Amino acid sequence: MIRALGCLSVRTTALSDCRYRECAARGRLLTARRRQVMLCAGRRPKAPNGRGPAELPYSPNVRAARRLGHSATASGGRGGGAKVAGRGTSCARGAGAGRAAWSRSALGSSPFRAEARGRPCSSPDSVSLSPPLRPAVLPSRRRLFLGEALFQRAGSMAAVETRVCETDGCSSEAKLQCPTCIKLGIQGSYFCSQECFKGSWATHKLLHKKAKDEKAKREVSSWTVEGDINTDPWAGYRYTGKLRPHYPLMPTRPVPSYIQRPDYADHPLGMSESEQALKGTSQIKLLSSEDIEGMRLVCRLAREVLDIAAGMIKPGVTTEEIDHAVHLACIARNCYPSPLNYYNFPKSCCTSVNEVICHGIPDRRPLQEGDIVNVDITLYRNGYHGDLNETFFVGDVDDGARKLVQTTYECLMQAIDAVKPGVRYRELGNIIQKHAQANGFSVVRSYCGHGIHKLFHTAPNVPHYAKNKAVGVMKSGHVFTIEPMICEGGWQDETWPDGWTAVTRDGKRSAQFEHTLLVTDTGCEILTRRLDSARPHFMSQF
Repeated sequence: MIRALGCLSVRTTALSDCRYRECAARGRLLTARRRQVMLCAGRRPKAPNGRGPAELPYSPNVRAARRLGHSATASGGRGGGAKVAGRGTSCARGAGAGRAAWSRSALGSSPFRAEARGRPCSSPDSVSLSPPLRPAVLPSRRRLFLGEALFQRAGSMAAVETRVCETDGCSSEAKLQCPTCIKLGIQGSYFCSQECFKGSWATHKLLHKKAKDEKAKREVSSWTVEGDINTDPWAGYRYTGKLRPHYPLMPTRPVPSYIQRPDYADHPLGMSESEQALKGTSQIKLLSSEDIEGMRLVCRLAREVLDIAAGMIKPGVTTEEIDHAVHLACIARNCYPSPLNYYNFPKSCCTSVNEVICHGIPDRRPLQEGDIVNVDITLYRNGYHGDLNETFFVGDVDDGARKLVQTTYECLMQAIDAVKPGVRYRELGNIIQKHAQANGFSVVRSYCGHGIHKLFHTAPNVPHYAKNKAVGVMKSGHVFTIEPMICEGGWQDETWPDGWTAVTRDGKRSAQFEHTLLVTDTGCEILTRRLDSARPHFMSQF
């Protein structure tokens, strides 16, 4: 980029063969990897057939211009006259006063910028992204001097600039950049090798998700009419069923500072470092008596909050309103809503309607007569998490919905009846799938139950399908969840572009129930059971 007399012009030029050889001899060529803009004057090189000028190399400037809808024009023609951005004085003065700096624009503009207090010049054959300035002719010696000076300055800057690999513990020079980060406009993301890139992928990919989320938020903020609802925020996405998101989402609700928070609550990516430290382990923690009392308290409070949400289920109520009530109920009990900011989840609970299997994000869609909706609640209190969910009827539902929800609850309770010391965790999936298939339903395989205590998700994994390979045997003091997801059609799932909402691939309905359980010497204790009734809420809706 050249700045002169208040005018801004971006030009990409080609060197003539003779100038190219002169610069190479001086060792001042810039590497192709850095794609510097080569500024100097002279004739354009001839095409192989000798009939016309060769095409300019494809510049990032041109690529950016096309993306932005600008018209990039090539000014060709004969002769060795140089175009000058400005009037008068010599090129030598302009070059001597020039200041080179690197420019990395998210829009893909040239990585090299030269700003001159004098009056610099460019070549006669250039691609311009701004209106061309009036050309003037300067002697070829002065043009060459300017080109060489710019090469020397840019070459010295390239030699100084170094990058270090972003992998933790690696200090090697980084020469590779993540291609997805380039597309998303994320700065940095340099690695020394493919091995380092692969080793950092688990955490690095969260940057991509965060960038996509921020892009979606910017798109939402561009809607200027108050109250507008967009039911198609992801242009071109093919939904599997009839449900649609209702954007924009309400802003994330704050949690008072006096409430104890989990380690991911204020993490920019929502990562739990304590969970990451134990990721992949199959060792199941035996809870102490103090831990068990902490779990009993938080699970009882979580049950109270779910009961509040259950009382709101009716046609016309939005899941956003349910989330608001859940958030306030958590704060009133000095609890943190565990889903909030967990890997950047934006809400305080999950609401999964009809074909949504799990992790539905509350929005402004009103519940409709005949819907089924699952509300998943998790609270954090005094260092412990308590987790449960139930599926509810919205108004009058059809017989298919009744059978699906009833069967799902029976799958959960039959699995709970089998919990006791000495039972393998893999056996629970056999029990659940047998009952589901007997009623004509399928079992989701992508999501499973999990250990829970001071960590939101930890060992053991508890798959709900048959013939799984879950590791571990139940012992007194283990605490975990069972949460089968049962589908009307096939068990296959996919995820919406929001990165969270899991839906059935065939668009048919899914239901889920969940309890947090403590293994005792003789069986198990349901920590999240209802205290006022032994029946789930949906049974009172018949």
